[in-house]
Amino acid sequence: MSRLFGTDGVRGLANGTLTAELALDISVAAARVLGAESRSAGLRPFAVVGRDPRASGDFLEAAVVAGLTSAGVDVRRLGVLPTPAVARLTADTGADFGVMLSASHNPMPDNGIKFFARGGLKLDDSFEDEIEAQVGVDWQRPTAEAVGRVSEVADAVDRYVSDLTCLVGRRLSGLRVVLDCGDGAASRAAPQAFTSLGADVVAIHASPDGLNINRGCGSTHLGPLQAAVVAEAADVGFAFDGDADRCLAVDNLGEVVDGDEIMAILAMAMKAAGTLAHDTVVATTMSNLGLSLALRRAGIELISTNVGDRYVLEAMRTGGYRLGGEQSGHIVHGEHATTGDGLLTALLVAARMAETGEGIRALARVMTRLPQVLVNVPDVDKDAAGAHPSVLAAVADAEAELGSTGRVLLRPSGTEPLVRVMVEAASEEKAMAVAGRLATVVREALTPQRS
Repeated sequence: MSRLFGTDGVRGLANGTLTAELALDISVAAARVLGAESRSAGLRPFAVVGRDPRASGDFLEAAVVAGLTSAGVDVRRLGVLPTPAVARLTADTGADFGVMLSASHNPMPDNGIKFFARGGLKLDDSFEDEIEAQVGVDWQRPTAEAVGRVSEVADAVDRYVSDLTCLVGRRLSGLRVVLDCGDGAASRAAPQAFTSLGADVVAIHASPDGLNINRGCGSTHLGPLQAAVVAEAADVGFAFDGDADRCLAVDNLGEVVDGDEIMAILAMAMKAAGTLAHDTVVATTMSNLGLSLALRRAGIELISTNVGDRYVLEAMRTGGYRLGGEQSGHIVHGEHATTGDGLLTALLVAARMAETGEGIRALARVMTRLPQVLVNVPDVDKDAAGAHPSVLAAVADAEAELGSTGRVLLRPSGTEPLVRVMVEAASEEKAMAVAGRLATVVREALTPQRS
């Protein structure tokens, strides 16, 4: 059997690769692994289960709940709410683990199952391996009073919103905000949170029907938000993905403010407040060089990780850092959350605007984005990219040419037979020229020879 867990849980086409049967089997296995600590102490384990509004969430949630309760785990159903809310409630309720049903920014036909360990932490690889090893294994099933019971948490969204607004601790009166909820999990929580803090809120794509999640809206399709911010004469706009663990912004002129710029804004605010642990931010290798240069000027260190929020989280936990994230808008606030939280990110940025009286574009000017060009080179031997002499020599020449005003990143795709060539430079023309040359070398050096 191929590995079930990807970089962020188990994900696939609902009722295609991700069936009710698989969801039930994985849940039984997870119950046995993640509930073991309580059982060994003579306690009855319990879990919280949430979901985004996809239509397939109905049957997958039923399968997950059936699997958990059949394995002797009590289940508290949270309903539709953001992924970070499930993580937060896993910790707040003292649950043995949490389960979120979502495929995040993927289109509606997909769905996924994500587990959080005790305390709302993402699972380590060792836990995932152990769960996979238990899938389909015979065991002694509980019976009679030992089977799990199901209850509802009717105020889950209200509790989450209350927590976030208390963390922000600043009124947003006078701010006109457009929120693109992606017809996803933030559709209730985001407008409620901003309104409760006094913002003038215009919510778009906040009427999920199970089929429209991420459809031409949200953080992966910013056009509607850009148009709405201008049309509504708003100060700022925020867009969330399907499960609201990431957030991108738009300024009052409709220009995009990406995750790197958001991290720069928050890092400067935290350093000024003395809350930026070790004066350090964690980001992935795909973050723009402009972020690193801006942080360096402010006396802040940037630690780079591999692409993927799990690597950002791992580095943050290891070093005790409090801010990290990705260019895509997946921002982790280590002081307040155990995973990326798009709504918390939006609230903190808005609070910074309210505190300083400055617009988001003025705040983002602490960072100057370097032009960035990404070229995908398909149908090549991606595993050889990091060792081929011609490729290494071409990269070295490009880095010498760019000097301190640019950089080169060659990264094999994790899912396709291609190499991604990313170049940043002082001008777009320079970035395109260097990326084009490198792509040609990669193509010529790594294309398999046909007999």
